[in-house]
Amino acid sequence: MTKAKFHFSRKLLAIPYALFLALFVIAPLLIIVYYAFTNGDTGSFTFDNFRNFFSGTGGDTFWESSRFKTIVQSLGISVLSTVVCLLIAYPIAYIIAFKVKNKMGLLILFIVPMWVNFVLRINALKELLEWIGIYNKSNGWNIFNTVLGMVYDFLPFMVLPIYTTISKIDKSYLEAARDLGAAGSTAFLKVTLPLSKAGIMSGVSMVFLPSMTNDVISNYRTFNHTKIIGAFIDECFKNDLWNLGSVTALLLLTLMFLITWLTGGFSAEPENGSRGTSLW
Repeated sequence: MTKAKFHFSRKLLAIPYALFLALFVIAPLLIIVYYAFTNGDTGSFTFDNFRNFFSGTGGDTFWESSRFKTIVQSLGISVLSTVVCLLIAYPIAYIIAFKVKNKMGLLILFIVPMWVNFVLRINALKELLEWIGIYNKSNGWNIFNTVLGMVYDFLPFMVLPIYTTISKIDKSYLEAARDLGAAGSTAFLKVTLPLSKAGIMSGVSMVFLPSMTNDVISNYRTFNHTKIIGAFIDECFKNDLWNLGSVTALLLLTLMFLITWLTGGFSAEPENGSRGTSLW
């Protein structure tokens, strides 16, 4: 009598990941969708929550309400944080990829701070700014402190994908550009920059989207004087306004989906003459 052999399939390794997604991603999302499309009293299906979100309560319209101001402020902070991160991260990634021999040593300098507790890092930066004397000043300083906190926290998420993409560029492309008479700036604009577009888009998505909702930074850095959309959603759930909070979260999720789709975040990274290297 022969014993049945057990054939291990690598597909089984996906089961824990699928369970994690079902419990901590899909289930909470379904709860948000439920509260967004149901009445708070009877639990019946309705679109009134979306109508109330845009019409406002107490006679104010969406365009005149604090919700609109919070969304505009969140977008402004997110755009500014992303632009600053990109302006800092791209030269750093370029220098590490092309000009530095000990690449891993410099990359570790950006990775190690991510091992430190997030709240501890933000509090340390708060103490530094308080010592300098630019903490908790006027509204302009509050915006500056919030953007600085976003850049400080999310800069590695911009550096690493750009570096990974630049390091994959086939060096023969640059050599061919120079052989054809292209100057260094021309070769960069015509070869390096276009081929690093995938890394730029990935970095922009990883900075822009979280910085719209990371209310921890704005709360710790400005004593709640600068409110972003994540803080508004948090206040809704804390005050048992689950329907309003769910509608806001669902609209924000839709906005993030559209931004990711428009920036090509769902498309596969093109090869574009890149070689098979990775960060590690």
